[in-house]
Amino acid sequence: MTDDKQATPASADAPIEQQLYAIRQKIQPRAVHGVFANWRIALVLLTQAVYYGLPWLQWDNRQAVLFDLAARKFYIFGLVFWPQDFVYLTGLLILSALALFLFTAVAGRLWCGYVCPQTVYTELFMWVEEWLEGDHLARKKLDKSPWNANKLRRRGLKHLAWIVLALWTGFTFVGYFTPIQTLGAEAASLSLGPWETFWILFYGFATWGNAGFMREQVCKYMCPYARFQSVMFDSDTLTVTYDSSIGEPRGPRSKKTDYKAAGLGTCIDCNVCVQVCPTGIDIRNGLQYECIGCAACIDGCDQIMDKMGYPRGLIRYTTENVVKGKYPDAGIIKHVLRPRTIIYTVLLALIAGAFVYSLATRVPLRVDVVRDRAALSKETDEGMIENVYRLQLINMDGQPHRYTISAQGIDDLEVAAARETTAAPFQTIDIPVSLIADPEELKGRSIEVTFTIQATDDPRIRDEVATKFFNR
Repeated sequence: MTDDKQATPASADAPIEQQLYAIRQKIQPRAVHGVFANWRIALVLLTQAVYYGLPWLQWDNRQAVLFDLAARKFYIFGLVFWPQDFVYLTGLLILSALALFLFTAVAGRLWCGYVCPQTVYTELFMWVEEWLEGDHLARKKLDKSPWNANKLRRRGLKHLAWIVLALWTGFTFVGYFTPIQTLGAEAASLSLGPWETFWILFYGFATWGNAGFMREQVCKYMCPYARFQSVMFDSDTLTVTYDSSIGEPRGPRSKKTDYKAAGLGTCIDCNVCVQVCPTGIDIRNGLQYECIGCAACIDGCDQIMDKMGYPRGLIRYTTENVVKGKYPDAGIIKHVLRPRTIIYTVLLALIAGAFVYSLATRVPLRVDVVRDRAALSKETDEGMIENVYRLQLINMDGQPHRYTISAQGIDDLEVAAARETTAAPFQTIDIPVSLIADPEELKGRSIEVTFTIQATDDPRIRDEVATKFFNR
C-alpha cells in the first residue's frame, strides 16, 4: 500500500519556529594552563583563604568579624557597628557598585571571570571532579558508560567530597553570624539550634546545586549581570576577542604548511577554545552575553599557537576599536582614560574618601532622647517648670567611659535626676533625666533645648541631641 500524500517543500515565506530554550548539554571543560589560568587559581585560593579563615581570627578576645544579629552588634576587627550605622552599609554598597561599573567599563566581566562566588565554587568543584574522575575525556566517557561498580564508586566519592565541601561552606557562612568556635562545639555535640541547622543545610545545598550541577546555567539564565553588562561596555572596553582579521579563513593544516601561501589564517579550527570554555560557547562567533571573561580560551589558543609556531594573540584581551583598526594594541592604555572611566573614578574616589573620613572621625557614642509621654510638663512645689526625658545612651567603644550630662537653650536651665553616668564597653543604658526651668525665662509654649553628653576621659567623645521643652 502506498501513501498518497506527497512531501512538499516549505514555502520561503513560511514562519520558522525558533527554539527559545535548548535542553542543556552537559559541559565537561578541558583543563587549561597559562597566565590567566594561574590568575584564576591564585584568586580562588586567596578568596577562599579569606572566606574560610576570617571567622577564626580573634580580636580583643572576640571573633574579629562577627555579625551578631541577636545583640544587634556588627564587629569588624576594631570597629563595632550598630543598626543606627546603616549609612555605612549604604556607602559600602555604593562603592561596590561603582567599582563594578569601573572595572566593567575598563576590562569587561573581570568580576565574573575571577572572583564571583559562582565561578570560584564551580572551579573548586571541578578540581574535585578532575581529581576523582579524570580529565575531560575520561569524564565524558564516564558519563556515557553504564552504571557499574567503577562508575558508582567514582560518582559516590565525588558527591561525598562535594557535600563535605558544601557543608563546610555553609558552616563557615553561619560562623559569621554565630561565633564559629561556639558553633563548632555545638556541631560536635549535635546541639545546633534550628536556625543554625537550617542555614548550614540551605547554604550547603545551594553551593552543591549551583557549583555541582547548574554551573553555567546560573551565569546564562539566572544572573542579571549577564543581561545588562552590555550597557556598561563601549568600543574601548577590553574584552576577550577573537581577531578574525588574522584568524580567517580558518582550517586544519599540518605544522609544516605555509598558511599564508595556502591562503589561510592562523586559526587551525582545533576547537580548543570551545573545549576549555566553562559556558560552552565559541568565542569565534563574536562577543556573547554567555562569556564570563575568564580568558580560558586565550590560554588554550596561546598553547596551540605556540605548538604551531604562530604568533600569540589570535584570541586576546582587546577592544572593538583595535579590531576595527582605529588604533593599534599599543594604544589601548591611552584609551583607558575616557569620560566614562574618569567619571566613575572620580565618583569612586570622592565617596571612598568620604567613607574613610567618616569612619576615622566617627564618635563612638550615640544618644537618643524620648520625652515622657505621661505629661508634657509639670509645675514643681517651688513654682518651676519640669520636663522629664529618657536618654538612651550607647557606648560604641571597646572601653568603659564616664559621661557628664548638661543641657542648653534656656537661661539657668537645671539638669536634675542625673548629671553623670557610666557605661561599660558596648553597653546601652537608659537614663531618666529631668530639666527644670524658671517660667520667667520661658519665651513661648515650646522651646528647643539641647542635651550635651561628654566623656570625662576623652574630649573627642561627645554627642548632642536636640529636643523640646514645653511650658505649662
